[in-house]
Amino acid sequence: MAAGATIHTFDLTISDVDRGVYESVNLRAARHPSETEQFLVTRVLAYALEYVEGIAFSEGISTTKNEPAVLVRDATGSITVWIEIGAPDAERLHFGSKLADRTVVYTHRDPAKVAALWAGKKIHDGERIELRSFDPGFIDDVAGALGRRRELTVSLIESRVYVELDGQSFSSELHSQPAL
Repeated sequence: MAAGATIHTFDLTISDVDRGVYESVNLRAARHPSETEQFLVTRVLAYALEYVEGIAFSEGISTTKNEPAVLVRDATGSITVWIEIGAPDAERLHFGSKLADRTVVYTHRDPAKVAALWAGKKIHDGERIELRSFDPGFIDDVAGALGRRRELTVSLIESRVYVELDGQSFSSELHSQPAL
């Protein structure tokens, strides 16, 4: 964990009807001083929406390892899902797509502008990479309610995300498109 990181603890309840995933986990997320609240919220939502056995946050920018913000490892330790947040560069996506069976990007930014960054770039299996985003303002609204210790429920029903954060409710369509 990086010096100066702020720890956020979530009592997270996941109800992903679309995938049939129902879990309750105590999730600790270290927020580096250079990380925005929007990036943190997107990272936590990506964790919840991709939740499977073996999912974890990487060590982030406090390490020299070349890993995404969130990843899934199988029982052998191999990375099976590479999950980036924000607007990673094409080189990172190329690397992750070659390493993992599945690569997905969750962004809190305008997805058209994010995808434009990758246009014409060499990205392994770029057409298989998913770019996921939320309705404008959704991440900002959730970030505005963010605190260091929170009860968080994330539900996904027919591609609609419902978030309850300490009694405040938010919802958004989960938009998904090919990265290229």
